[in-house]
Amino acid sequence: TQTKSADVERADSGIGQMPARKWRNRASETLSSLQAWEAHRPCTDCGERDLPVETDVQNCNQRRADLCEKCRKRRTERKESVLEFVNTEASYGEDLRIIKEEFYLPMQAAGLLSQEQLQGIFSNIQELIDLNENFLEILQEEIDQAFDQGDDDLMTVCIGEIFLEFVNMLPAFQTYCLQQSSSVNMLNALEKEKELLRIFLNVSQNDNTALRRMNLRSFLMAPLQRVTKYPLLLSRIIKATTEYHPDHGSLREAKSRIESHLEHINMKTKQEGNTWTLRSFRQDSKKKREVINIEMRETALKTVGWLREETRFVMEGSLQLAQPPDGQWVKKGSKTLKFQNMQVLLLVNMKRVSESSLESAEPGPVKDAVLVLIRDKNNGKFHLLREPLRLSNCIVSSDPDCDDTFELIEIRREAFVFRDSDRARTHHWFRQIRRYSRELGSWKKRRNALPNIMISTPHTRP
Repeated sequence: TQTKSADVERADSGIGQMPARKWRNRASETLSSLQAWEAHRPCTDCGERDLPVETDVQNCNQRRADLCEKCRKRRTERKESVLEFVNTEASYGEDLRIIKEEFYLPMQAAGLLSQEQLQGIFSNIQELIDLNENFLEILQEEIDQAFDQGDDDLMTVCIGEIFLEFVNMLPAFQTYCLQQSSSVNMLNALEKEKELLRIFLNVSQNDNTALRRMNLRSFLMAPLQRVTKYPLLLSRIIKATTEYHPDHGSLREAKSRIESHLEHINMKTKQEGNTWTLRSFRQDSKKKREVINIEMRETALKTVGWLREETRFVMEGSLQLAQPPDGQWVKKGSKTLKFQNMQVLLLVNMKRVSESSLESAEPGPVKDAVLVLIRDKNNGKFHLLREPLRLSNCIVSSDPDCDDTFELIEIRREAFVFRDSDRARTHHWFRQIRRYSRELGSWKKRRNALPNIMISTPHTRP
């Protein structure tokens, strides 16, 4: 029986032997190309394609995140630098603990020195201990969390961000460093004067194994050595951190901040007539400006008397200030006013929301806000124009006819007109000052920060 051609069941591929062979060859070539690309895929850190070809399957599985040799080495260096930063911080904390537990407390318990003498020698050592413990705790938590998440290279650890959160520890180092010379002089004088103190220090150095045969003066140098080592440690991490890493910018900012503080400490040391200085750093214009800002912040804090950890510097910079003789200046225009350059700082006092830092986004409960007006430097020092302007007693307003200025009226006292060389920044100053002025004072909340028409203010507008 003849079978129709449509009923015949084919056993081959239907495309012939030659096409099938070509298809298999092409598939083999494609697979080889994919394997070659797989072996030379771009490095996840730098994007280069110089990955070595791994023939051993085990070595290929052990290859870390498809990195080139250069980036593998860089990650190793970064991990070592991060661990060095944390480990040396722990060693520094141990030296601080020795100062307190092996020297300060025994000398206090034995009555070798008075409390005033102990304060003169050990300065603010307890503040440094507290800061070190909090700083080290956060660092160690970040390290442990990275290892728990399988980040063996510690790429998720952001030392720069953590350092900037604890930037308030730098003024504490400054306090200690500036008192170091007088502390050593006092210790030398008391050691000559008090025999029991001299015996205690000699016995401690020779017999106390925790001291590693180091004397008290060596341990008292630990904070100075630590604060000057921060820039070096941060530089090593920066060198091993690619610029695409999220912590790269914070690391550079942290290094710049610590170098500026060290330059400021050296400047203060020279002003006080001391001959010693900390390690010097190259000064560029940005660092010089930051040193000036540090000095102005110190002047402002000293003036208002607030705690450093409860103070937030909202804005700072140069403004032009005028004091109008009457309320007619708006009609005449701001050109009739005589402006002078002034350094202005907007400070806010708020409750602490955590042990390590203040809430940086929206301010918490604001207790007080002031404007500190500082004249430009005269004879190397800053001088206040007047006492700080408390915004709870001020009314801030602007006029559409003079949109390049804004006015601040201190109730029953004075009126001030401010402006910046940049109009947009003038508006930003105005919004920030008005914001805190409205937040403070229950009478302003009732009247939307408008002045009472019965208040006698000599310079209110018509």
